[in-house]
Amino acid sequence: MIAIIGGSGADEIIEMADSIEKQTVDTEYGSVEVTLMSIGDKTVAFLPRHSEGHSVPPHKINFKANIMALKNIGVTQIIATNAVGSLDLDIGPGSFVIIDDFLDFTVNRERTFFDDKVVHMDMSEPLCNRLRNVILSHGDCVSGGLVDGGTTVCTEGPRFETPAEIKFFKMIGGTVVGMTSLPELVLAREAEMCYASISIVTNYGTSISPDILSMEEVYEVMEVKKQELVKLLLETIDDLGDDECTCQHALGED
Repeated sequence: MIAIIGGSGADEIIEMADSIEKQTVDTEYGSVEVTLMSIGDKTVAFLPRHSEGHSVPPHKINFKANIMALKNIGVTQIIATNAVGSLDLDIGPGSFVIIDDFLDFTVNRERTFFDDKVVHMDMSEPLCNRLRNVILSHGDCVSGGLVDGGTTVCTEGPRFETPAEIKFFKMIGGTVVGMTSLPELVLAREAEMCYASISIVTNYGTSISPDILSMEEVYEVMEVKKQELVKLLLETIDDLGDDECTCQHALGED
């Protein structure tokens, strides 16, 4: 099964489904509401990262419950969508970045399923390259194409970053900055699921552009780009098979 984790813009895909069914999935970390959709011959789960009505701020998201809920219903592949700020003037608002690495600057989140035993997860390829390549093959869905690769910097939020922080993140190799990719992608790897992110640039990071950041800017860009996002998701879903992947054996126990 394929899952989409997202929010504004990505939820438009529900309107394209042949049928939908809402399901509450109980996990040891909490209960999660998931929408199961039939899209063509595929079953797709949609999970709103910030819960219904975009009501949960990034630093309060129950990432462990979200990922475990998807695992429990049989999901093996996750396509996440993340709104991000750009650290590069050449990657402007409206760009879609298919990230391939991360820097984790979160400070107060439940980061792992392995609190009771020693597991050192290999992160040589932090994102699933098989899944990334399928997404990248449909770059013609997006005006300007897709940016292949980049490092996302994940901060705790909910505030935006300072000019000094943005300068530092850029100096150490960041491409985009957001508040929702971690620990989500690490938990997906620990749960042996393939995971790739479509990071949608909604603004420049503080001080990269002279304009003051606002949530209105974020929503405006997502509104403009949501049709392209849905098309990209649909074509990727249609192209995905149930191929075996090293992500699905990340613990080396199978």
